[in-house]
Amino acid sequence: MPHNPAEIWHTVALSRDSTAISAVLHDDCVFESPVVHSPQMGKAITAKYLAAAGHTLGNAEFAYVGEWHRENSAILEFQTVIDGIAINGIDMITCDDDGLITHFKVMVRPLKAMNMLHQKMGEMLQHMSA
Repeated sequence: MPHNPAEIWHTVALSRDSTAISAVLHDDCVFESPVVHSPQMGKAITAKYLAAAGHTLGNAEFAYVGEWHRENSAILEFQTVIDGIAINGIDMITCDDDGLITHFKVMVRPLKAMNMLHQKMGEMLQHMSA
């Protein structure tokens, strides 16, 4: 049965709770970050990155501003402002027929925002590992 990954993601988006996020991820989920060269493989690392993104991006300015859907896939456009820098990006999400997210790719623009996000995500991931 087809699912809408946007609806699945919205149940935990910005929760900052890696346990709740893990519950919607397939064990073999692949995460593609705009700031990490290689795809990250598996539920645990994907949940960690997505929880860190919630901490980093999830402020009062954050909003999803557009959605595009196909069977078992969706693209969600988001925007926020951090330290005076406007960030615009998309989440490309795919799920399986059981409603578990199998692939999550994030793309961010402009370069100034990407560079700042790279630094802040690194700091957040380090803080979460401590």
